[in-house]
Amino acid sequence: MASLRQAIIEEIPRLRRYARSLLRDRDAADDLVRDCLEKALSRIESWRSGESPRRRLFTIMHQLFVEELRRTKRHVHAEALMPEKIDAVAAPARQSDKIASAEVLSALQQIAPERRAALTLVAVEGLSYGDAANVLGIALGTLASRVAGGREELRSILDDASRR
Repeated sequence: MASLRQAIIEEIPRLRRYARSLLRDRDAADDLVRDCLEKALSRIESWRSGESPRRRLFTIMHQLFVEELRRTKRHVHAEALMPEKIDAVAAPARQSDKIASAEVLSALQQIAPERRAALTLVAVEGLSYGDAANVLGIALGTLASRVAGGREELRSILDDASRR
């Protein structure tokens, strides 16, 4: 049980990164992570031994996110959700890297939420297509379509931004 708790704790940075990619609001993302951890830890006895907690935690988080979207039935504008600073990079970035990162994050917020979630799980968090599909509760083909569409939409937004 202690090793499972430790494995869950080790997933917190990934959970925070995913929550911020979904919400782009530090406080709301931290609340989502907290709710996810509370739900996971309250049901820790039902976990199978040896099971990696990553997929289960991402599934719980995504379900909480979707439930909140359904409950509030509101859309949040990307401009209101941008963080004050980007802290996901381990090493200090050069100025041009910071600008490029900010542009990518801004563009990521402009794509459809379902594509953003799929793309973030696969491209940022490194989940396999199968695991990401399970987290999102969708078919593998649907995930592949969302990732491809998200990449294309992101590429188009970044191309438009570079032309300006």
